[in-house]
Amino acid sequence: MKSEIVAERRYDLDWLRLIAIAILLFYHTAMLFNPWPWHIKNPETSDSFRYWMILLHFWRMPLLLFISGAGTFMAMGKRSPKQFAAERFKRLFIPLIVGMFIVVPPQIYYEHIARYSNYVDFYKTVFEFIPYPKGSFSWHHLWFIAYLLLFSLIAIPLLKFLKSEQSFKFRSSVYSMLSRPLSLALVPALIILTTQIILRPIFPEETHDLIHDWAYFVFYFCFFAFGMISYANQKLWEAIGRGRIQLLVISLFFVIVFYTLYFHLVGIIQLPWEEKIIETSLDVIAIFVSWCCVVTVIGFGQHYLNVPHRWLPKVNEGLYPFYILHQTAIIAIGYYICQLPWSIAIKYWVVSVLTLLSCVGIYLLFIRPFNIMRFLFGIKPRRSEK
Repeated sequence: MKSEIVAERRYDLDWLRLIAIAILLFYHTAMLFNPWPWHIKNPETSDSFRYWMILLHFWRMPLLLFISGAGTFMAMGKRSPKQFAAERFKRLFIPLIVGMFIVVPPQIYYEHIARYSNYVDFYKTVFEFIPYPKGSFSWHHLWFIAYLLLFSLIAIPLLKFLKSEQSFKFRSSVYSMLSRPLSLALVPALIILTTQIILRPIFPEETHDLIHDWAYFVFYFCFFAFGMISYANQKLWEAIGRGRIQLLVISLFFVIVFYTLYFHLVGIIQLPWEEKIIETSLDVIAIFVSWCCVVTVIGFGQHYLNVPHRWLPKVNEGLYPFYILHQTAIIAIGYYICQLPWSIAIKYWVVSVLTLLSCVGIYLLFIRPFNIMRFLFGIKPRRSEK
């Protein structure tokens, strides 16, 4: 028996992709104003931002990668592995290169603007190919595209297997293992935790850069692979939606434990345990929060968001260019807004709205109408109209 999934458009995944990108816009804008280090900062910061950002940090990108895994299974379609690899190269590698040489450099320029007399003077340093932060060559937020390209290529054997008759027994076994909400919440999270127990001592957070982030690479690949496996199994996909209430309860439990530990670390409450134990426990619970929040959102999305809208295809087409552009717009606009004598709240919403308008404007005026720009930003060409 071949894959049970019917080749139909999943509107819930389109809506969830839109929601996830919207979260990224407001999350990255908030990086200007919270206490965490970032490329540029407002002179005044606020602790209030980190209390909601810390939770989003652990499931916003895993959600996008889970959706991307399901989307990659759909994208494979009836293509051969060679055709699929070529399509992924065109949709991912080309925009990555364009982004690294055109979109990302302004971020580094504004971070080190005092070092250079003008942008041309700075831009020459990009071609020294010295990795950031020592140099000016980086993919910054486009790591997601680089990872997605590698994940797609690595996953080709798994994609072929999931679409073959030989995968029926495997998919049945996976469903039997994960059909109940508790096992669906815990088993994948334990698998992800195991990879991190093995890899993080070798590749700790301090080495999270272009070369040494293998622990994070495997962490995100797990969400991508589980997205493919879940979408390839109609029964498992339905089980996620059917168990959404129980998954929500389990997620809330882990979120409460997570915040209890986190509030101790930031000095709001005091727990009677050693700091190292609390830090390690927070890292472990964060993995369960990541997985449980993702699968809960997917479950509720199935139930409430699998409905079409006449604007959804057009908006969904523009999300990829918007993602590529948004962080550069935030930093460029934020650099000037943060110098104004306004309150944090006003600055936050001004930067958010101006970023939204500027990215949408660039897409509508300079990317969407022209096939060459659509190609460079990974969008399918417009069909000629008679």
